[in-house]
Amino acid sequence: MNARSAPGPAAFALMVLLCAIWGMQQVAMKLAVAEISPVMQAGLRSGLGAVLVYAWARWRGMTLFAHDRSLRPGLLAGFLFSLEFVFIFVGVDHTTVSRMVVFLYTAPCFTVLGLHFFVPGERMGWRQAVGVLLAFAGLVLAFIDQASGGSLLGDAFGVLAALFWAATTVLIRATKLAQVTATKVLLYQLVVSAAVMFPLSWLLGERGIGVLSAPTLWAMAYQIVIVAFISYLAWFWLLTRYLAGRLLVFSFLTPLFGVGFGMALMGDQPSLHFFVAAAMVVGGIVLVNLPARK
Repeated sequence: MNARSAPGPAAFALMVLLCAIWGMQQVAMKLAVAEISPVMQAGLRSGLGAVLVYAWARWRGMTLFAHDRSLRPGLLAGFLFSLEFVFIFVGVDHTTVSRMVVFLYTAPCFTVLGLHFFVPGERMGWRQAVGVLLAFAGLVLAFIDQASGGSLLGDAFGVLAALFWAATTVLIRATKLAQVTATKVLLYQLVVSAAVMFPLSWLLGERGIGVLSAPTLWAMAYQIVIVAFISYLAWFWLLTRYLAGRLLVFSFLTPLFGVGFGMALMGDQPSLHFFVAAAMVVGGIVLVNLPARK
């Protein structure tokens, strides 16, 4: 395997595009929730996304069923992934797109804390600690703000989703999942989450799928094909070729895109306090993900 190199202009451009795709994701969820209930929507996204990823892996001739002792952590990762997206899909129905994306993208800061305590050699430096504190201060300020159209329940679900996202990342780094292909890890998450979400939707008494309009079909196609299939595979491809630290620093763009799309497409009207809170969270993400100096 070739050593990973520093990303060039083409990789940077692709990373910006991926951040825009992920920032748009909550808009697609919000659009579709009127005709497909939240947990059912999440199950469809994971299930159909898994079919596409599996077909691609088979076409590429990848080995997916080797005895690599990844089954137990893989199932747990899939369960944590399920909880993350349940809280995202249900939460975005109770708060604005702008608020959800900012709360969700505190996940890198929770991840740094988890790695610090559970993964040897992943101790926080002073810059990361400052980033975590800054992001958490922004989180508190965003919660206090009541003028941006959110709700305490929806906002809390966004934070819980971030916690489960971070827990999934720490689990992957700390177990045998770190030694298997990213495609197999993605399949664990998609397959298990689909298996959890369909029965959960029924147990919660959701209405399921109603009469589908063209905007809802396009929103679902976006989530399944563009996000769950193409964007994740493109991200994993970038990680195999380039230094992860140089790519992760771009993650601050996703909440910026999310707030922008929420304002432009969903009519969100964030207050000045919320913009300050979002800026603090974005600053924390940048500090947490900046590559360490040698």
